[in-house]
Amino acid sequence: MQVTRERRSLARGSGISPYQDGHLKTLDRRDMRSLYRLLWLTRALEERLEIIFKQGQVVGGLYRSLGQEATAVGCGYALSAGDWIAPSIRDLGALLARGIEPHDILRQYTARGTSLCAGKDNTNHFTVPELGILGPISPLGTQLCVLNGVALSFRTRREPRVCFTFQGDGASRTGTSHEGLAMAAALNLPIVVVLQHNRWSFGTPSTAEAAVENWADVAGAYGVPAVTVDGNDVLQVYDAAAQAIARARAGDGMTIIVSETYRMLGHAQHDAQRYVPDEELIAWRDHDPIRSFETYLVEFGFESETSLAEVRAEVAAALDVATDEVLAEPYPAPGEARSRVYGNAELDAAIPWTRGEVPGYEGLVTARPSATRGTTRQSQGA
Repeated sequence: MQVTRERRSLARGSGISPYQDGHLKTLDRRDMRSLYRLLWLTRALEERLEIIFKQGQVVGGLYRSLGQEATAVGCGYALSAGDWIAPSIRDLGALLARGIEPHDILRQYTARGTSLCAGKDNTNHFTVPELGILGPISPLGTQLCVLNGVALSFRTRREPRVCFTFQGDGASRTGTSHEGLAMAAALNLPIVVVLQHNRWSFGTPSTAEAAVENWADVAGAYGVPAVTVDGNDVLQVYDAAAQAIARARAGDGMTIIVSETYRMLGHAQHDAQRYVPDEELIAWRDHDPIRSFETYLVEFGFESETSLAEVRAEVAAALDVATDEVLAEPYPAPGEARSRVYGNAELDAAIPWTRGEVPGYEGLVTARPSATRGTTRQSQGA
């Protein structure tokens, strides 16, 4: 990536209203250090997960974001306290920017009983309301429909809060994605949608997914503005996200940000990516988001090679401690398998865990099976 001496204003010609600097955060030297640490932490944490995956410590799949870190980090860093984010599988950097700790991620992937999901789910399938994190839903594109409800609640209560979500180019072609985009646009909801044009939907090239050359053109179907950014330039991503967030917060509705980036590894750890031409991978390796940002920081005096090395060493040491601590923690006890499935955290041994009382129907008496086969009992609930 060629480093330029000016960060481009993405308001001009993008369809996004130009807001005064007072509405946007001005990045200083500490912000530059934080952005670099988040970028490096994202990559180093995923590399650590790959190591323990090969050691048999990870339960389930591993989906890396190699080459896409700048999009997630830049967007997550632009959000404010009180905003909500619905990540996808390659948005670890955004979760770290929102305050999720490496311990939490390691616990999730290794299914520890101490994890946010108590060992019942893995990857980033968790919701943390105090951090404004809405866990992703496995069917691609679906989380936008759920996030619309969150955004509608903000608007109904006149709260200046914003929702943010990510979709890959493949996910953006699903029916639920279209429904979510249409609803968000029609209701003028305070939402920003990042379409990550990473070129591949598993083994399907993006050229086979949509009859457009410029993916920002898809916004025309919904009547909302769109801006295209270099998704491997964390500062350009941050600028676009900050302006789109300010636009949504001001009541001007949804913006679509198209992030031109690349998925440097297969869909998941099991995917050898043999369908990708070698020359394509080689070309995108020269567009590495972290190496490009390092060049920028050193060239313009924000950091030195020595200070960057210190950040990397600090991250490595912290991950060593986190990994050792998490792997020493226990798996959940078998007796807890039916606890924390629904809102009530207590184990409900009296009735099947798939049934529970419905508020407002407490007076309705129905028969349902007990835990003992062949018998029934009377219980309140529906």
